[in-house]
Amino acid sequence: MRLPVMPPVAPMLAKSIKEIPEGPFAYEPKWDGFRSIVFRDGDEVEIGSRNERPMTRYFPEVAQAIKANLPERAVVDGEIVVPDPDLHRLEFETLQQRIHPADSRVRMLAEATPAHVIAFDLLALGDDDLTRRPFAERRAALEDALADASSPIHVTPATRDVEVARRWFEEFEGAGLDGVVAKPLEGIYQQDKRVMFKIKHERTADCVVAGYRLHKSGPDAVGSLLLGLYDDAGVLANVGVIGAFPMERRRALLEELQPWVTTFDGHPWDWEQAMAEARTPRSAEGSRWNPKKDLSFVPLRPERVVEARYDHMEGNRFRHTGQFVRWRSDRDPRSCTFEQLEEPVSFDLAEILGTG
Repeated sequence: MRLPVMPPVAPMLAKSIKEIPEGPFAYEPKWDGFRSIVFRDGDEVEIGSRNERPMTRYFPEVAQAIKANLPERAVVDGEIVVPDPDLHRLEFETLQQRIHPADSRVRMLAEATPAHVIAFDLLALGDDDLTRRPFAERRAALEDALADASSPIHVTPATRDVEVARRWFEEFEGAGLDGVVAKPLEGIYQQDKRVMFKIKHERTADCVVAGYRLHKSGPDAVGSLLLGLYDDAGVLANVGVIGAFPMERRRALLEELQPWVTTFDGHPWDWEQAMAEARTPRSAEGSRWNPKKDLSFVPLRPERVVEARYDHMEGNRFRHTGQFVRWRSDRDPRSCTFEQLEEPVSFDLAEILGTG
C-alpha cells in the first residue's frame, strides 16, 4: 500500500492545565472519543488509534466516508465519536461497544450506531509533509481540503477569541464534550509530545468505598478503590474507581483497609453483579481495550467515605479514573447520593457540528 508522505504516526498530545490560557492560541472543543490518525491513499484507508492500534475494521462506515470526503492522498489527525441518533450529545459508552471481535457485530453496529470523524489537523496532503509547518497554516490547509466534506466528516470549530473559548468550555459540556484544547498558532506537529494544552472540567464527589483491587505488582498493595453512590431507590451503584497512589501509599492502604474487609454475602454488590458491571464498556479502567485484565476485587463494608476528584460522568459512572482528595470521616455513607453531582446544562451537539 502506497501511503502519502509519512508524518508521525503517534499523535501530538496535550498537557493538562487549570485555566484557559491567553495568547497566540487557536482554541478548539475537546472531543470525547477515540483519537485517531487517518491515512487515505485512493481507495486505501487506514485508521490508527492513539496507541497505534489498527482500528479500520471496527469502523467500516467511517472508512467509506473518508474515501468520499478526504482528498485523494492525505493524513488527518482527528477523533472518532458516536452521537445519539438525533445529534443531541456524544455517547462514549456506545462508541466503546464498537470495539468488537465479531465482524458481523461490527457491521450491525456500523448501521445502528454510525460514527463520525472530527478532523482537527492536517499532517500530509499529496506528497507534502505538513508537520513542520505552523499550526495556523495547517488549520487553513485543513479547512480548504475539507471545504466540501459532509457529515459524518466534520472539521472541528476553532477560534482565536479566548472569551469564545470560555463560553464553549461552559456550554459544550452539555453535549458530551469534556473541555477545551489550546494550540499554539506557531507550533509544529511534534509526535508524542505534550505541546498543546487541555483544560477539563474538574469536580469532586463524596463516595462510598465498597472494595479494592490489588495492584499489578503483587498482593501487598492496593491498585484501585471501587466507589459507589446511592441512587433514589437506596441502591449503592458502582460509579468508578480512584487509583493514582504512590507505591508506599498503596501498601499502607492495604493494611489500613483490612478492618473493613468482608465477604460478598450481604455486600451491596454480589460477585456476579459486580463483575458484570466491571466489564461493561463504561469501566473506568478500560477493560474493553484489555479484555484479559483481572477485574476481581476485595469487598469492603460500605462504611468509609472518600472525596474523589473527577471530570465528568458518562451515564452513572465517572468517565475517567478519579483522583483521591481526602477521607471524609465526617460523612454518613448513606448521604453519598447522586444528588450531590453537578449536571451540565443541555446543549445540542448538532449546533457544534454545524448540522443544526
